[in-house]
Amino acid sequence: MQENLVIVESPAKAKTIEKFLGKDFVVKSSFGHIRDLSKKELGIDIQNGFLPHYEVSPDKKKTVAELEKLAQNVRTIWLASDEDREGEAIAWHLFQVLGLKDENTKRIVFHEITKNAILNAIQNPRKIDLNLVNAQQARRILDRLVGFELSPVLWKKIKPSLSAGRVQSVAVRLIVEREREIMSFRTSPYFRIVADFIADDGEKQKSVFKAELNKRFPNEDEALLMLERCRMATFTVERVEKKPSKRSPAAPFTTSTLQQEASRKLGMSVSQTMTLAQRLYEAGYITYMRTDSVNLSGQAIDAAKKQIVAMFGEEYSEVRNYKTKTKGAQEAHEAIRPSYMDRTKIEGTPAEQKLYDLIWKRTIASQMAAAKTEKTVVDIAISDAEEYFVATGETVLFDGFLKLYSESSEDDSSENEEVLLPVMNPGDLLGCKSMTAMQRFTQAPPRFSEASLVKRLEELGIGRPSTYAPTISTIITRGYVVKENREGIKREYVQLKLEKGEISRKILSENVGKEKNKLSPTDIGMLVTDYLDQQFTEVMDYNFTAMVEKEFDEIAEGKKSWQEMIQKFYGKFHAEVDQALESQPVKSSQIHQLGNDPVSGKPVFVKIGRFGPVAQIGTGEDGDKPRFASLKKGQLIASITLEEALDLFTLPRTIGTFEDKEVVIGVGKFGPYVRHDGKFVSLAKTDDPYTVELDRAIELIKEKREKDAKAKVPICVYPEDASVQVLNGRYGPYIACDGKNYRIPKGYEPEKLTLEQCREIMEKAKNK
Repeated sequence: MQENLVIVESPAKAKTIEKFLGKDFVVKSSFGHIRDLSKKELGIDIQNGFLPHYEVSPDKKKTVAELEKLAQNVRTIWLASDEDREGEAIAWHLFQVLGLKDENTKRIVFHEITKNAILNAIQNPRKIDLNLVNAQQARRILDRLVGFELSPVLWKKIKPSLSAGRVQSVAVRLIVEREREIMSFRTSPYFRIVADFIADDGEKQKSVFKAELNKRFPNEDEALLMLERCRMATFTVERVEKKPSKRSPAAPFTTSTLQQEASRKLGMSVSQTMTLAQRLYEAGYITYMRTDSVNLSGQAIDAAKKQIVAMFGEEYSEVRNYKTKTKGAQEAHEAIRPSYMDRTKIEGTPAEQKLYDLIWKRTIASQMAAAKTEKTVVDIAISDAEEYFVATGETVLFDGFLKLYSESSEDDSSENEEVLLPVMNPGDLLGCKSMTAMQRFTQAPPRFSEASLVKRLEELGIGRPSTYAPTISTIITRGYVVKENREGIKREYVQLKLEKGEISRKILSENVGKEKNKLSPTDIGMLVTDYLDQQFTEVMDYNFTAMVEKEFDEIAEGKKSWQEMIQKFYGKFHAEVDQALESQPVKSSQIHQLGNDPVSGKPVFVKIGRFGPVAQIGTGEDGDKPRFASLKKGQLIASITLEEALDLFTLPRTIGTFEDKEVVIGVGKFGPYVRHDGKFVSLAKTDDPYTVELDRAIELIKEKREKDAKAKVPICVYPEDASVQVLNGRYGPYIACDGKNYRIPKGYEPEKLTLEQCREIMEKAKNK
């Protein structure tokens, strides 16, 4: 009989822990949850206090059987799943399913996978915390109830196959509201004036620095008038103010701040960050990655100080204890930090190394001295004018934590650059090298990135560290939200420049609205949000969703009964569902009439069709069949104009002739195409079917011909067996023999295949 069986969640964690425990311990993995609510019907007995019906997942039956067999032949079972609510629930499910007994089952938790932490956990076991289990069960049951009852309402009232979720629907609402702000925003132009001044530093050297006028102008005439006044003006230093300042480092990472900073600095998605962090944790490199705490243990603070002094010197060390301020922060774990502060580098993939480096630097920087800076503000008076120019500069007197790390922002991921100003005193006369009045435009609020959405959810108290990544993945997978890049559009602007006493005017252009990996709603996402907001006000309310999270916290603390909490919610919610099902369908609100087609006089609509949003000309009531055209990527029913809708019907369009045959552009089942001489050629993703011209179409036709011709020439032929050939195919090279085709496995070079190798590949494929 074995002495000890340790059950953890993942195989990677099992391998790491096995190194620290002796031969008396067998470490096995449950591969996460072993059971969940039954998928047959609701899986919850509402009449009997919302009793959940759990079943072992089909893919976990083999794992459960193996664990059951091992559990029967050991003296002590240690349940070592993660330390949060989800981990506690996994431990409880294992206890129930494996039929374990209290007398030989122990629950252990640790927030880092180090030898000391594991051995300390073994020395301090506890029982399963049923309050934490109940908090997890309450979340799972409530989310199942909401999804199970709301989804049929959406099927009946809007479109089949739709689904809704308690937190996901609120997240979509945030994105929809932001999109509507952008749609309703009207850009206003204005002019800002920036001058390059010349200061004499007293040693026959001239220093040039920038300063901005303290006033902005609504139009070109007023900006031009200001430049005219400055043409003959003199410029005098009126005030020089120097302020000592201090910049303190950011707190160590929580789940949310790690997701945000990894997005800004490393370009990682929220789910990618969590996957990498999970691997780092399981390998023993960092502490537990699901936390909303910024605390560091005394041991970690001491280790950080030792590392800082060794690397930078005593003056760079400043011990800090951070306090968690997050709304509704959960269990008081440590922040995400390296397991060992002196481990500056790790083994692993480049992505893992980058994320570890970010965590290490952030943690170490949090215990470093503040940066000391001196901010200089210079006011520059203009003769005969009330307005004045302002120049600001910053000098870093002591870099402190900036020597290692600086937090980035959503708008600008680059490090803060210091601007140095020349030495100036009140009364100094300045020369003006040039002065530019540049037309600028007010900007609409930005669309959410994954990171900024997480930040907003956290600010509202919606969701918890474990829910951010799955929430975002779910709303994208369901097609309510898309993560996309926008190329932006060309915009002209005016530049007025005063130089050498002359004012010039130029019309310049810039690319505006360019976005990378930003979240925007789809038509169906907007439609579902509007409907749920109208029919289920409470479920979609931000404060209510945050309050539910708080109630889960109270259940975890043993202050509230989970059945009572769900009963209170469900009674009102179920009545709203019944009322919504009995109300009139809302399908008419899905159809937007934009106006009439100037050619036929028939009405033009946009609506949700069977395969997505479409434009429609005509109703069919006059006997003529309506015409349909799919909306372009990025077009929304809520914002498309009549002109944009009519443009969709310009396909197919004839753009000219090639070799005395028409060249036609159209959109078919497999996307945009060029049709010529009865043959079809796909357009590239960068080609717009509505604007592509004849030269580009001919280029694509010729490319296709060359590709087809190349495909017909065998790569290899074998005189000793003419039935075997290596050919180019649509999906790459393959082996052809007696009317059958065989895929070439990785590792082979098609042009170097011998006849024997071909026969081996074919034989293996036949046996398989």
